[in-house]
Amino acid sequence: MRLLRPGQNLLSKVKLEGVKQASEERLEALYQQKPNSKFPLPKLGIYQFGTLFYDSVRIRREINKDQRKFDAKIQAARPDSVKVGKLLTKREQHVQRHQLALDKGNAIMRIGEAPVVYDTARTRATVQQISTFLKSQGFFRSHVSATDTVEDRQVTVTLHVTEGKPFTYERLDYDIADSAVAHLVLANQAASLLRLHDRYNEEVIGQERSRLETLLKNSGYYDFRSQYITLEADTSYTPGTVRLRTFITNPGPNEPHHIYTIRDVNFLTDAGVTRFGVTRDTIVRDSVRYLAYKHRFSTKVLDRKLAIRPNQRYNLQNTILTQRQLADLDIFRFNTVSYRRVRTTEGDTTTRQLDAFINASPTKKYQETTELGATYVSTLLGPFTNVRLKIRNVFGGAEVLELGVRAGFEGQYNRLTGSPVLTTQLGANVSLILPQFLVPWQPNRYLTRYNPKTRFNGTYTYVRRPEYTRTNLEGTYDYIWQRSAYHQYVLTPVDLSLVNASRIAPYFQKQLDSLALTGSPLIRSFTQQFVPSMNATSLYNSNDFNQTRDARYYRLFAEIGGLTRSLYQGILNDRNIQVYNFARLAVDYRRYIKLAPQSFFVYRFNGGVAHALSSTTVDRTNPETGETTKIQQYIIPYDKYFFAGGASSVRAWRPRRLGPGSYATKYNVEQDGQSVLLRNYNVEQPGEVLLEGNLEYRFPVYSFIKGALFTDFGNVWSLQKNEFRQGAEFKINQFYKQFAVGSGIGIRLDFTFLILRLDIATKVYDPSAEGSNWVLRKFSLRSGNPNNINQDSPTAFNLGIGYPF
Repeated sequence: MRLLRPGQNLLSKVKLEGVKQASEERLEALYQQKPNSKFPLPKLGIYQFGTLFYDSVRIRREINKDQRKFDAKIQAARPDSVKVGKLLTKREQHVQRHQLALDKGNAIMRIGEAPVVYDTARTRATVQQISTFLKSQGFFRSHVSATDTVEDRQVTVTLHVTEGKPFTYERLDYDIADSAVAHLVLANQAASLLRLHDRYNEEVIGQERSRLETLLKNSGYYDFRSQYITLEADTSYTPGTVRLRTFITNPGPNEPHHIYTIRDVNFLTDAGVTRFGVTRDTIVRDSVRYLAYKHRFSTKVLDRKLAIRPNQRYNLQNTILTQRQLADLDIFRFNTVSYRRVRTTEGDTTTRQLDAFINASPTKKYQETTELGATYVSTLLGPFTNVRLKIRNVFGGAEVLELGVRAGFEGQYNRLTGSPVLTTQLGANVSLILPQFLVPWQPNRYLTRYNPKTRFNGTYTYVRRPEYTRTNLEGTYDYIWQRSAYHQYVLTPVDLSLVNASRIAPYFQKQLDSLALTGSPLIRSFTQQFVPSMNATSLYNSNDFNQTRDARYYRLFAEIGGLTRSLYQGILNDRNIQVYNFARLAVDYRRYIKLAPQSFFVYRFNGGVAHALSSTTVDRTNPETGETTKIQQYIIPYDKYFFAGGASSVRAWRPRRLGPGSYATKYNVEQDGQSVLLRNYNVEQPGEVLLEGNLEYRFPVYSFIKGALFTDFGNVWSLQKNEFRQGAEFKINQFYKQFAVGSGIGIRLDFTFLILRLDIATKVYDPSAEGSNWVLRKFSLRSGNPNNINQDSPTAFNLGIGYPF
């Protein structure tokens, strides 16, 4: 209260009463004054704390000092205009920085909020705004008033709303001067947004005007505008009801609306290029004229992307579709579609024609991207680099070739020598994208509206660590198409992968054998495997890169593999290469709820199941006796298992270290001549069932700094019973008790083009903990020693780029 002047009061609370049918959220958005935010940060308290360090006299003194200093430098720099210009810019920057502090306070004050001083004029404005909004929603007999109460210089405003019975549509009539337009509108009346007995709503009326305008523009009416449409409401027809009349007027007296057809289509494929004294060459394909100084793009491919054709009626939807399909080719910097009216002949009052002009400016053929960085793990600095090269229009058919090479080193503790070493990770990938489906028959032109693509992709990965050397060679053949701008499908009829572990350290092999005895499938990751499969993905995402929309995301993935293994299993077994058959299903759903311009509540549910289709005969070796026996197991390739824990999962656990279920991996060690069981926290924990969820509240802190509060829960389970892994099996009457729970806070630096993230999460409930599963009491900011496999860390620090989901 010390910041308030005499006679001023602090707005403490605004209450809304009496709202039953209208949207409270919409009404609250109309408040002209809102109390200081208290969650998740006490903004007023932060502001008050910042005032302790605020000195406006000192800031003004600094401004005057800077101005005098720069004035002297500018005077000395004359007549050098370049130096003077630089000094003027620097002076402006210094003054602006000080002026910001003078006007809005120091950095701490700007994180907080100045006290909201109660203003009765703004309360009256709020009442007026709510009253106007309610009437626009059909509550014509509504009444709004406000009362305020003051206690200890804190004001509580109560807004009293009496809605009354909303008015509904009793009749929907049309008055359309042009008979052709009337026929079209009435024929499409089923798509109208207005329905009898619906509540009057001016927003829906505005949307209906836009729908009618789009309908007519898609039917050839190039000159039609929404100004010709008027909707008139008559509340005197029947008490409590509205008679809504839609008027569509003509452009002028005795002048109907004209339908335009397209005469010529001209496609300029090198817009922006100028060569004096040289005329562009013209190629005609399917009645479309393609013009360029040198034709670099296949007119056959471009022709498939055009939805605009000569002798067609003008259509706004086809215009937008053409622009989108050309942009999706990724060979043009920009493209525009414009129309020019064709002058009519004398005496012709009915024929109207347009010439279409498509201008596309080619983007650069080669695009190279280089990324450099480093990690700091186990006291060692590990540099890495990624180099990507994109080559457009490789063969002249708008193909895109992408090449990538990556190399990196990362520190790791060597348990054999007791000292840190650098591990090596190398990789390369090549991808060729064709702008159509590659099929043995001629694809229908209708498919082009779905932006079809064919992709060939090859990837090679090499990893060398003290324990092993492992390679993975993978090739895929994909069909990609889009149902809408937000919805994409990927069908992969061919996905082939060859995994090989060329070197395994003896001590690591012994550890793998020990884990295999307990049923852990980790050893399968270090055998030679051939993994043939096919899969399909449906991906819907209505958000943008910076996740600033009220949006939804879902991903459905289905995969089946190894169906033909009986044809070549014998040949591959002779070469010690394993093939497994399996089926896998994964679902990921996310909801982004926009609470304020920069505040969001986000939740996510992620799940999946994977299982072998038939059993496989495998060898099991006892590491103590060396005895090998053959057993039948339901095995899937290691990379097809699910994992939990990490920066985009349950963040309080290390990556891929959570689960399965309540099972804890232990091993025997000799201590003082006795065998002792110790917990191993550093073993990956694969599962055949995944269930996890995330709840996150995102809010602004200051400028580009954003904050987050979150809770994660989830786990993985096995579908197979194993007496050595008690608690790992998925059971209907047990799984919900085995969810691990973690909570934490996050800081995100949003630079628009890049988002850096730090999430700090601590364990709340650990289903595998000894003693009490509620482990929040063990909270500590010490992350522990990651090189000690017997030591757990209650808190995890997760660094990343982009949002976790």
